[in-house]
Amino acid sequence: MNGDQRYLLDPAGQGEPDGPQAEVRHDYEYAVLRAVPRVERGEFVNVGVLLYCRRTEYLGARTHLDQGRLLAIDPVADVAGVRRALRGVEAVCEGGPAAGPAAGDSPGRRFRWLTAPRSAVLQPGPVHTGLTADPEAELRHLFGLMVL
Repeated sequence: MNGDQRYLLDPAGQGEPDGPQAEVRHDYEYAVLRAVPRVERGEFVNVGVLLYCRRTEYLGARTHLDQGRLLAIDPVADVAGVRRALRGVEAVCEGGPAAGPAAGDSPGRRFRWLTAPRSAVLQPGPVHTGLTADPEAELRHLFGLMVL
């Protein structure tokens, strides 16, 4: 075996040669955040993505509110309230003092709290899984696919 072989590794560290560099892929979970201005109608706009990777202790969020799309499904939607809720989600993901009581929780606990079902203007979609070598890059990719 030469130094140019690449291994794609599963989370347990097993793998097969597959090219010139070693790449370790980790399992991750993600959920799309939805703005649901009128919960009783069930209409929503995708406004963000949460991604959690246990192995790397990564928890991240990317958000974007398309005000026009939100107002198209509810002309009197509380745009400022949705923006505040999105900032709150970002703060919980970042941890630290801005996260409030969640600041001391592990990234996994914060992800579980953020993805718990709720009947509110900002709701998480179902949790999905995947494999990635770079959680931050995967978050950017999913955000581009699901929100922008």
